[in-house]
Amino acid sequence: MVFDAIDRKLIQLLQEDSKQTNKALSNKLNLSVTAIYERIKKLEHNGIISKYVALVDKRKVQKDFVAFCHIKLVQHTQDYVVKFEREVNKLDEVLECYHLSGDYDYLLKVLVKDMEAFRDFMVKKLTKIDHIGSTHSMFMINEVKHTTAITL
Repeated sequence: MVFDAIDRKLIQLLQEDSKQTNKALSNKLNLSVTAIYERIKKLEHNGIISKYVALVDKRKVQKDFVAFCHIKLVQHTQDYVVKFEREVNKLDEVLECYHLSGDYDYLLKVLVKDMEAFRDFMVKKLTKIDHIGSTHSMFMINEVKHTTAITL
């Protein structure tokens, strides 16, 4: 899909606040409400916009201990990869999971209350997944940049 300047601006505005009304968006973009509606529907239909979410402040829900876990599997067989990915998807503490190249096979972003909760997560959940050879964890000191917006 080719984006014109209005599509780019519309996507930017929706990423800033997806609860804006079509009327408000039409005023900002100097288009009719119908034109805005049609552009949004086109973006949704083409999978550019996949869903709308609420961003929750992790501090206010006491989940502000952020850990990044490198995972190395004992083997790289399809069965091990599929099983690991299926099991890690069941873990609520894992916000993001990436299959990587390099020394480690996966990188997990884990969100919990504190170090004790992280230890419980590691001992009672993560390391119970079969075929994990090793883990290496790092902890966030300060969040320098965090965004969900993609610039076009």
